Amino acid sequence: MSREEKKGKETQIKGKIREEVGKLTDDKSEQIKGKAEQVVGKIHEEVGKAKKKLAEE
Repeated sequence: MSREEKKGKETQIKGKIREEVGKLTDDKSEQIKGKAEQVVGKIHEEVGKAKKKLAEE
């Protein structure tokens, strides 16, 4: 797993935690920020996978 993939997974986890805290505190803004953070993390993860695949070819 590349550094970018790891960073993406970490960002997704942080985003999920932020979203859940937003749900617990009934803070819609935190929920939305958490979901956005998860999307950014997924993008980082996919870019890392694509780079790794290109390097293999």
